[in-house]
Amino acid sequence: MAMKIRLARGGSNKRPFYRIVATDSRMPRDGRFIEKLGIYNPLLPKDSEDRVKIDIERVQYWMSKGAQPTDRVARFLEAAGHSAKTERANLKKAEPGKKAKDRAAAKAAKAAKAAEAEGAEA
Repeated sequence: MAMKIRLARGGSNKRPFYRIVATDSRMPRDGRFIEKLGIYNPLLPKDSEDRVKIDIERVQYWMSKGAQPTDRVARFLEAAGHSAKTERANLKKAEPGKKAKDRAAAKAAKAAKAAEAEGAEA
């Protein structure tokens, strides 16, 4: 069974509240889970101690059984100092798409052509 340690959303509209849970990866995000391992309340200030609470012993137990934490849960564990920091680099995140690059190239070519035409007139 593929195990995950992930967030399950609770709370009402525009008032999110998450449980950190150990679950089978095939279950829905807010569906059945095996064990509640902690909580995450994103509405609290970042320096608040109550923002993220994790039962580290149980997380380590599930990880020893083969459970994989999701990216967000792994960041919580790194911030708590219970797992090594991993290098994350999404180098293509800020890069424009193909169509935007084509438009920029066409605009630059048009501007160069206009500048060349003005230089020839003078």
